[in-house]
Amino acid sequence: MTHEQSRLNSARRRRRVVARQRQAGHWGQRPEPMLTSGKISYEIGGNVEATPYGGLFAMHRLVTRLGLAKAIDAGLELLKIHLPYHESDHVLTLAYSVLTGGTRLQDADRLRNDVPLLNGLGARLLPDPTTIGDFLRRFTETDIVALMDTINAVRPQLWRGRGADLLGEVAYLDVDGTIVPTTGQLKQGMDISYKGIWGYAPLLVTLANTREVLYLVNRPGNAPSHLDAATWIDKAIALMTPYAPRVCVRGDTDFALTANFDRWAQQVDFVLGTDNIAALRRRAEALDASAWQRLQRPAPYASKTGTTRARRHNRKQQVVAERGFVNLRLNHEDVAEFTYRPGKCGRDYRVVVLRKNISRIKGEQALIDEVRYFFSFTTYPAATHTPAQIVELANDRCDQENIHGQLKSGLNALHAPVDDLHSNWAYMLIAALTWNIKSWHAMMTHRKHDLHSFIRIEFKRFLDTVIRIPAMVIVRARAIVVRLIAYTVNIDRFFSAWTTTERIRFGYG
Repeated sequence: MTHEQSRLNSARRRRRVVARQRQAGHWGQRPEPMLTSGKISYEIGGNVEATPYGGLFAMHRLVTRLGLAKAIDAGLELLKIHLPYHESDHVLTLAYSVLTGGTRLQDADRLRNDVPLLNGLGARLLPDPTTIGDFLRRFTETDIVALMDTINAVRPQLWRGRGADLLGEVAYLDVDGTIVPTTGQLKQGMDISYKGIWGYAPLLVTLANTREVLYLVNRPGNAPSHLDAATWIDKAIALMTPYAPRVCVRGDTDFALTANFDRWAQQVDFVLGTDNIAALRRRAEALDASAWQRLQRPAPYASKTGTTRARRHNRKQQVVAERGFVNLRLNHEDVAEFTYRPGKCGRDYRVVVLRKNISRIKGEQALIDEVRYFFSFTTYPAATHTPAQIVELANDRCDQENIHGQLKSGLNALHAPVDDLHSNWAYMLIAALTWNIKSWHAMMTHRKHDLHSFIRIEFKRFLDTVIRIPAMVIVRARAIVVRLIAYTVNIDRFFSAWTTTERIRFGYG
């Protein structure tokens, strides 16, 4: 079947779906519901075999053409002999298990028992869950860093090509820590966090432009967010500097590591929150009233129709008032700026201060107005970035929390299924590779609108619309044919990305 025939078949199926949906406006009153049931018989086909994960082969082809499998085998030496699996077999099997919706090691069995899927991956056999677990336990910190460096070594092929528009003029590096809880009692390296939660405290450095995870570092649960963060920020800066005209590092108050400011300022820009210390607060309170400007935040979204709906009644606010709970209500926000030299720095830095005027209300009675200050250090000059723009940049960093949420609840990547710090670190890193593959696939889409929508798509929706496409796999003498046997709304975008993947000449081909 030629590409043109596939396109025509896709168009034909799309017309059928649209025609069926158009009938909704022509139905009159029906005596019975739409959902009915007749007698159904189940059979197992004798000659036709299909897999529910038809979209996985496009991801595997992209990974292969990027040369990731070869790079893993060259850069990772955990197995003395290969009977029969190589390092890349273990890494990609676990990654593909997560990519197809797996949430634990045992889910790799779904892939091992899916013959059409094995045929499409060109594999006679895949590692079983026990073997994968043993493989994860072989990792040391040196091996994990080598795997991260190997994954990062293939990314530039995308950043120089399809991802160049996403990087734009500034690559934004966001850094933050999170907590991975566990109910296990025997997992080595876990500890209790400041929130009283047992588990691990990984650090993540992400590229906001493409939403990729660049570095993931597992640490005991009692580790503060900033622990060894400067080392990984430096590695991320070195990784991104060749591929973007400018790099900007963003982080919350835990990452205002002033001992590193002078060195970072020579290489990149940064917007880093800092604690509300007495010295900064005194400077802010001493500012003249003319130094403050009212902050006008943009609307969260623009109406496509030009009209806005009436705001619904705030039920939560009503209950808070009726029961006399203390409520904090934001009245207005102001911004100002001044220069300040931290004790560990050899130069002054611009400090943007956000002042929030908050009313404390109990029931219907206003108690007292409260003023809170929030500070950010930045290297951006006032000539190019106003205080309001610095506040917006600082707030945009909060999108990293959405990535954390996807890695936790979408992929179950921030999870501790193995028995010690390093093996769980290896699991988290390989599972997070799945999230990166999603971003790499988005870069293969042709239209700019599709590119941005697929970059931001939630993993579960990506799984349902791109990966879970029932397909037949036909193995021929010189090629493998994947025949999609179901229609999805994103099928045209899927073929667009597939065509781009095959057309581009990557380093490994």
